Amino acid sequence: MSKVASAGLNPPALERLRSAFASLIERRRLPGAVLMIERRGTLGWFEALGQQDPLRGIPMRGDAIFRIYSMTKPIVSVATMLLLERGRLSLRDPVAKFLPAFAGVQLGVERDGRLDRVAPHRTMTIHDLLRHTAGLTYEFLEPSAVRLCYAAANLSSRERSNAQHVELLASLPLMHEPGTVWDYSRATDVLGRVVEVIAGRPLGEHLQREIFAPLGMSDTGFTVSPSAHARIAEPLAADPDTGAPVNLFDARLPAALESGGGGLLSTAGDYARFLRMLLNGGTLDGVRLLGRKTVEAMTADHLGALPRSGDVLPPGHGFGLGFAVKTALGQHTEPGSIGTFGWSGAAGTAFFVDPHEDMFALLMVQAPGQLDEFRELFRQMVYAAIDD
Repeated sequence: MSKVASAGLNPPALERLRSAFASLIERRRLPGAVLMIERRGTLGWFEALGQQDPLRGIPMRGDAIFRIYSMTKPIVSVATMLLLERGRLSLRDPVAKFLPAFAGVQLGVERDGRLDRVAPHRTMTIHDLLRHTAGLTYEFLEPSAVRLCYAAANLSSRERSNAQHVELLASLPLMHEPGTVWDYSRATDVLGRVVEVIAGRPLGEHLQREIFAPLGMSDTGFTVSPSAHARIAEPLAADPDTGAPVNLFDARLPAALESGGGGLLSTAGDYARFLRMLLNGGTLDGVRLLGRKTVEAMTADHLGALPRSGDVLPPGHGFGLGFAVKTALGQHTEPGSIGTFGWSGAAGTAFFVDPHEDMFALLMVQAPGQLDEFRELFRQMVYAAIDD
């Protein structure tokens, strides 16, 4: 029996999926892509299309290295839960227990055209950081006085260490009262620093020891060794819709900031091992990384009726501890089963895991302006390829 048949996938539908992305590449909507579907424990489909480096005309290879941006967040969330399983922290712990600078953090309140700072009603917790209810935000979201403070602080600089980054973040006002609103944020950068403080070593080193080495993720990290520079995937020089230059961070240069919210580089093969571990309930190839009930807790909705800020989290979805979680059918255009979880990265990478279908799917591209377009196309066509 073929791998496609073993995975319960439909060959003509997979060909339509391949053709759709090949057409996008031919029309210069994206340079290239690596696409993967695994179902029922079988790698049913794996394709490398287009160009890895369009400027140099280098063909895409299956082991190309991509900037995964916010797909870093689930990995750092897992690192946090590993510390929880070892009794090193509690979800109820105040962030200030590990990062004293957050003991004095203040809430920003806009009044009569000015931004006042007041004490929040309660402190942010580790749970808040994991589910993005800490009161933090991102500067690129809908403009506000607090987000202008974020932008002025140049929080995206890769020249500060994690400790310096978090100290600066703690000096800025909160966007919301902790625990009251889901707002996509720099919370996972703060988690990365919490992990460093508890572990007593840099985040990248800790992730290597505790996650990448046990899972065999040999091409994942905050830096790319010179011997692997030729495998780094690059974007088109200009956005195909706006014509604006596309500027991603230089993956060949080491950075002081090991951003827990968006700094990792990885391959499809490596990230698939991480997803396979989650789909298996915390184990991979005989290695138990996380407890089964810990994975269940991470991939359950932790928001309930809490309000959501903006449209980053689509209707019919909640948020767990590092993942968006599908909670209802028919409320969003993307298909999926209730309980499907996933996330994406700003440069165009995306994944989802559907335990009901015993499946995960992974899209790796470097096309930041077209993230929503390609992510939804990929998801629609993956589900259309399920045969039985």
